[in-house]
Amino acid sequence: MKPARKQSQIIALPSYTSNHTHDYGQVVIGLQGQSEFEVSGRGGLVGPGQGCLVAFDEEHAFSGIGHNEILVINVPITEEGGQQYFEDKVDRLFSGDAYFQLDNQAQLLIKALSTEMAANPDDLLLSSACADTLICVLQNHLKDRAQSRRHGQRLNLDVIDSYIQAHISRKISVAQLAGTVFLAESQFHQLFKDQVGMTPHQYVLEKRFHLARQLIQESRMTMGQIADSCGFSSQSGFTSAFSRYFGVSPARYRVKNC
Repeated sequence: MKPARKQSQIIALPSYTSNHTHDYGQVVIGLQGQSEFEVSGRGGLVGPGQGCLVAFDEEHAFSGIGHNEILVINVPITEEGGQQYFEDKVDRLFSGDAYFQLDNQAQLLIKALSTEMAANPDDLLLSSACADTLICVLQNHLKDRAQSRRHGQRLNLDVIDSYIQAHISRKISVAQLAGTVFLAESQFHQLFKDQVGMTPHQYVLEKRFHLARQLIQESRMTMGQIADSCGFSSQSGFTSAFSRYFGVSPARYRVKNC
């Protein structure tokens, strides 16, 4: 006899890319680290407080990025021999955007439920109850989000800043930043510039300079180490860029401020 599929479960995705379809929908919510998905031809990163919807029989690709953990809610069209499974709520939930972000209230609930599930992985009743609860909460949450978007879309800078902070020692592209908030690169670039008043590239560069200044003041790292930590390709390039931005070389800045 085939074992019953859990309605909700916590899993980690492998680093290699897989793709498939299934005869049920899925809600995926990031718990730890990041995972990469492609749904409806659109790629997106899913981390804590973010998620995506995979509709029934929709082909999708996915892979994990390093250490990751996701909550997966399996949503059947109908229960065996029973009534339709929250038909109206499920239909409304899956009729929206494939990618979404959660507010703090929803994140706290998901954290509490996922903690219970992790402590009781074989409890099928708990798995089912968590799935039912989250379907209702998410449908209401995403409905509210759709209403707020009609009054003007704004980017979640906290999510963008978290990504920059985690990857500041590496090259960060506009496409990667756009992926954190599930937007196309061109749309993201214009929204970002309108909201922040500078381009994404200028914003990231400013973050690098401010971190470099902090490291110069508060650490004993060499200029080469600081250049590496802040994502500059070379010490000479860092020195030149820092000097243009602050009007003084990094070495001179350390002498004056330490």
